[in-house]
Amino acid sequence: MSISARPAYICASCRRHAFSKSGIHSHLGDVSRRAYTVPSLAPTPVIDIKHIRRNPGLYAQNAEDRNYKKQSKNPWRIAELSEHRQALQKDVKGLLERNNGVQQSLATSATRSSDAAYDSKRSTDKESLLAEARSLKEKIKVFKDEETTLQTEIEDLALELPNLSSKHTPIGDKPDLVGYINEHPDLETSTSGDLCRSHVDIGSKLDLVDFSASATVSGWGWYYLTNEAMLLEQALVQYALDVAMKRGWKGVSPPSIVYSHIAAACGFQPRDQNGEQQIYSIEQAEKDKAKPVLSLAGTAEIPLAGMKANQTLHDKDLPLKTIGVSRCYRAEAGARGVDTKGLYRVHEFTKVEMFAWTMPDDAPSEAFGSSGGLSHSETVFEEMVSIQKEILQGLGLHCRILEMSTTDLGASATRKQDIEAFFPGRRERDDGWGEVTSASICTDYQSRRLATRLKSNRFGGKLEFPHTVNGTAMAVPRVLAAILENGWVEKDGSVTIPEVLRPWMRGMEAIRRKP
Repeated sequence: MSISARPAYICASCRRHAFSKSGIHSHLGDVSRRAYTVPSLAPTPVIDIKHIRRNPGLYAQNAEDRNYKKQSKNPWRIAELSEHRQALQKDVKGLLERNNGVQQSLATSATRSSDAAYDSKRSTDKESLLAEARSLKEKIKVFKDEETTLQTEIEDLALELPNLSSKHTPIGDKPDLVGYINEHPDLETSTSGDLCRSHVDIGSKLDLVDFSASATVSGWGWYYLTNEAMLLEQALVQYALDVAMKRGWKGVSPPSIVYSHIAAACGFQPRDQNGEQQIYSIEQAEKDKAKPVLSLAGTAEIPLAGMKANQTLHDKDLPLKTIGVSRCYRAEAGARGVDTKGLYRVHEFTKVEMFAWTMPDDAPSEAFGSSGGLSHSETVFEEMVSIQKEILQGLGLHCRILEMSTTDLGASATRKQDIEAFFPGRRERDDGWGEVTSASICTDYQSRRLATRLKSNRFGGKLEFPHTVNGTAMAVPRVLAAILENGWVEKDGSVTIPEVLRPWMRGMEAIRRKP
């Protein structure tokens, strides 16, 4: 059953009963979610609280489907707190109306003239009115403070929720197989009987990778690329840029250090759902402790998305398609056991990332025609995937394309497709498959949190939020490892260089043993 078909409403009395039974309805402000300082220029998130409040069951089930167990209670809490806030607003309105009446009575009393006896009574009435005005002022302040606290908690709860999953996304933990790229390689039989030689062994034999030196300098999960591997890294970057920029994608060189609140707005939290650290935070000097926390970007997606924070885009400029090259940093790389050996999962790597802003999917398509009935974001998404296919096909890698399931989506994504390459050295793990690219549609999840707005006459002058789409063009270490393993020629101990990379490899056709 699709998510949209699930019940989206439970009556208030049942909901209150559920809260009382579960103990969720605690006093306000008992959970602190904003763990970092933000500057005055930080974008103010604009979350669609009304939609969550009206569809708590939809959001709760979506959180369950995506393995956000703790957050699955948030939509009901939001609905409960919203009812309380609405009641407070009615009370405040009544107090304000009474206060206006008292102020008018004071003004009227001050303009009247009468005899001494009346003046004495008027003075008594005035004191009574002034006392009531002071009492009303105090009550209004208390109520407004409570309303602010409620609104803050509602917003914090809403910010924790993942994006709604798309109709294309399989529910559960099993992806759907979409298709393949290139034929399965017919690998040579090794004379040593070692058919599935790892890129770690190949890299060591050909003096391409040095893990021992990096362990001394930086620790496990880091590496040196040497000799032809260093050239291969640059060739892969240039090849990916060449394919995408020929299709009109605009190059950007983004920063690798970002504010933590920008990373969080893009869906990257300091720790994942399992409590594992995701991103590196930069330690501040004692004098800078009060300043906003800085983090190393885990992907160029973050600074690229932040590039349009607090800005208003125009429909004539959409889709706005960018491609950026950056160093990326992942704190969790060393915690995966078997994947920590080699280049497959590392702490730092070069990556080429595509990022685009599109019209919202419900916008009329006069200025940007969608093809085949696809929405605006789906059209760009399909273009991203086709670029990924072209890149991997040109490299001669055998790959499979997967429509990822709900438990594999990041917080910001509504839909995600991964492409996995075949690694001969990983046959004992995942049958040799390993992710090399990913593409995601994030609807307005990021633009709302980054305050990136959209101006278009198609919305009657009303500002809306563009949708965002992101995708990997090249994750260098993994693709490099796949090339080493698939291009290995046992009989002469060489690695064949894909033809598309040779213009950036000084014309070399193969990497051979050093004399």
